[in-house]
Amino acid sequence: MYFHLADLARKQRYKLIAGAVVPRPIALVTSLNADGSCNAAPFSAFNYMSEDPPLLALGLQVHPDESDRAGEPKDTAANIARSGEFVVNIVDEPMLPDMVDCAIAFPPGESEVERLGLATEPSLHVAPPRLAASPFAFECRRKVTLDFGPFRSIVIGEIVGVHVRDGLVDPATLNVDLDRFRPVGRLAGTWYAFQGDRTSRPVRTAAAFAQDGPLRTRRS
Repeated sequence: MYFHLADLARKQRYKLIAGAVVPRPIALVTSLNADGSCNAAPFSAFNYMSEDPPLLALGLQVHPDESDRAGEPKDTAANIARSGEFVVNIVDEPMLPDMVDCAIAFPPGESEVERLGLATEPSLHVAPPRLAASPFAFECRRKVTLDFGPFRSIVIGEIVGVHVRDGLVDPATLNVDLDRFRPVGRLAGTWYAFQGDRTSRPVRTAAAFAQDGPLRTRRS
């Protein structure tokens, strides 16, 4: 089976690509509306890009065709374009219901934070606040925006600081406690994945590979 993407409509491309590239981390992004209220919107077109400089990327889009604001930039895109500042709040299991509600098509400029009664904490280096419930919150400033057409742009944000829930990171080693950190991954449609099962596979040396062969040929 093969799909030539030029032959598919935009929604079909999204369904195919987003259904295959899974699970994806979820950024619940806080930014400030023009009136100073706090917007919160989920993004799974998101990931870490670099540590030096510390960068992450957000895929920003316009309102869908069925919306009464079809083709207009969504609030997060407009807010970042105006101020250049945002906070990426990582979503864990307890945050899933609120994250889903933040995707509701509230009227333009209306604050999801206020409608849902989400607790926030001040950021240290940017104006938008962080969500108090988030296990990791990355304060970011826009580094560059890449426009690829009327429907999609990618914002590269430079991370200027990270807030971490107490007990999740060893301050000496910076190792994350995976028994306490329970992130949610985005699958397709309305489906999400919890990270209940884990496996460790350290990378071997070339000499160990030469001696023992491929991992797939060895009994676990």
